Amino acid sequence: MSHAEIVVIGAGPGGYPAAFAAADHGKKVVLVNEEAQPGGVCLQRGCIPSKALLHVAKLIHEAADAAEHGLTFGKPKIDLDKLRAFKNGVIGQLTGGINGLCKARGVTLVNARATFANSNTLNLAKADGTTEQMTFDKAILASGSSPAMPPMFAIGDPRVMDSTGALALEDIPKKLLVIGGGYIGLEMGCVYAALGSEVTVVEALPVILAAADRDLVRPLQKRLETQFKAIHVNTKVLSLTASKAGIVVEMEGEGLEPKQTFDRVLVSVGRKPNSRNLGLENTKVQVDEKGFVKIDRCCRTADPNILAIGDVAGEPMLAHKATREAKVAIEALVGEPAEFDNIAIPAVVFTDPELAWCGLTETEAKAQERDVKVIRFAWAASGRAQSLGRTEGLTKLIVENKTERILGVGIVGAGAGELISEGVLAVETAAVARDLADSIHPHPTLSETLMEAAEAFIGQATHMYRPNR
Repeated sequence: MSHAEIVVIGAGPGGYPAAFAAADHGKKVVLVNEEAQPGGVCLQRGCIPSKALLHVAKLIHEAADAAEHGLTFGKPKIDLDKLRAFKNGVIGQLTGGINGLCKARGVTLVNARATFANSNTLNLAKADGTTEQMTFDKAILASGSSPAMPPMFAIGDPRVMDSTGALALEDIPKKLLVIGGGYIGLEMGCVYAALGSEVTVVEALPVILAAADRDLVRPLQKRLETQFKAIHVNTKVLSLTASKAGIVVEMEGEGLEPKQTFDRVLVSVGRKPNSRNLGLENTKVQVDEKGFVKIDRCCRTADPNILAIGDVAGEPMLAHKATREAKVAIEALVGEPAEFDNIAIPAVVFTDPELAWCGLTETEAKAQERDVKVIRFAWAASGRAQSLGRTEGLTKLIVENKTERILGVGIVGAGAGELISEGVLAVETAAVARDLADSIHPHPTLSETLMEAAEAFIGQATHMYRPNR
């Protein structure tokens, strides 16, 4: 451990793929992780546990919805201990897998907090209180991000939670306030609402999920309004005060009581990069005003010995972006022609219905004054959606008129997150609408909605008629 060809700092969805890729290229690799187990926020306190809980929420909703089809179940009995054990079991299985892959690839996994002494040396503070130094040829910083907690909300009461606290599932609060109408707040709101909490969402902006097109958000918001007590936009939270009865919240907005008491409050107003207290000032690495490490398209920082990937290196703060950057960073380090040139980084909101998009959005196309045609295929015309009883969905294509190239894809509906990858492939490979329309899709499937949307661009979709104007 005294020296590594490549040291990777952080074992999340950017860090451990980078370590594995470097080892696969024959490098001597040390993977330094402050937590006892690898996986990072995504596996431990983010993507994976939240999706496990969202799966349970979906089962609860599907059981209730089945009554419309003549199948009635009793009210679910929730065993929180078993539910937590299920979630933790999923995490344990995946962390065990990463540990096994480290051993198989010869990657040395070290449990320590790493800080830079200089551009070639790390200080490692171990969990047992000991410290040591390690030198390296190249370092990849993959330190991730943390939930943002504005000082006004940090009142020192455990009933005020960030996403990590919410995923711990300590109890099922009778009344839950979610501050923030982004994907994290809505996903966790869905979980708690399904488990029986009365959920209220407040968002300071005029809309929820501001990054997505409104026509995609609309079906989701309509369904959420039946699951949540209320969704308030253009609403500011002025203060939080702890009381014996709960957390007293003072709010400012139209159509709501200005002072309300909740059993718990979830603060989900974004994330911040973990770039502080890493000793970066002892290197040539540059950090921008938001705390993100500055990198080029090969993930190189201003220090020739240090690269950075994932959340710490900029938006979008998504696990799959970090994993792709890991591959780019290592390929660039070993001299292969590689750079991060992806134009379709998919975004998925794992609510019910799911919402997903990639490439150019309709809003962005209008802002850029692009000459595009927007095609929408309503799932009411899908045989598969009808058979599932989930016809609220919508598939849309953003197609450039001159070249007929697919520039963007958006989907809202059941399983949208699984469907969007076809859109990613279409955008990344510069596919034209006919490529998609002429590719045979299995019937009956929801994926046919992509094919039929493309058909509608070049003429008429089989199951949707649009009169010529």
